[in-house]
Amino acid sequence: MMGPGVNGAIAVNPSGIPKACAGCGARIQDRFLLFAMERYWHTGCLKCSCCQAQLGEIGSSCFTKNGMILCRNDYIRLFGSGGSCSACCQPIPASELVMRAQTNVYHLKCFTCCTCHTPLNTGDRYGIVQGSLVCEQDFPKVMKGLTPLPNRTSHKVC
Repeated sequence: MMGPGVNGAIAVNPSGIPKACAGCGARIQDRFLLFAMERYWHTGCLKCSCCQAQLGEIGSSCFTKNGMILCRNDYIRLFGSGGSCSACCQPIPASELVMRAQTNVYHLKCFTCCTCHTPLNTGDRYGIVQGSLVCEQDFPKVMKGLTPLPNRTSHKVC
């Protein structure tokens, strides 16, 4: 999983030319290497700048900010909340998964059609009309004026 400013997780070294590890300076002879903050790392050398937890293991999250490489817990501790939901205006914890549409960010439970309130999932087709999410089934009716958009207050967008 990647976070803000992370460029990649595991890369294959197709050239076979050894790269220098940004952590220890030694050459990386492995076929697979880690790539973060525009630099290459041995699996054991990519560590959280705060707690020194190893981040090179499969399933580890890696976040970068202000020149630091951070684990999920230290990123949340240092940089806090992930903003607020565009539908309900409630805070979104930095550790929570979100859905995005254009510049808006939503809680998973708030990512719904504004007319029928059907949850929209990854891969679902939807439109955005006057800043509101509209599912694929309701979109033609909304565009033809057959189904009016609810007042902005009932489907709040901050």
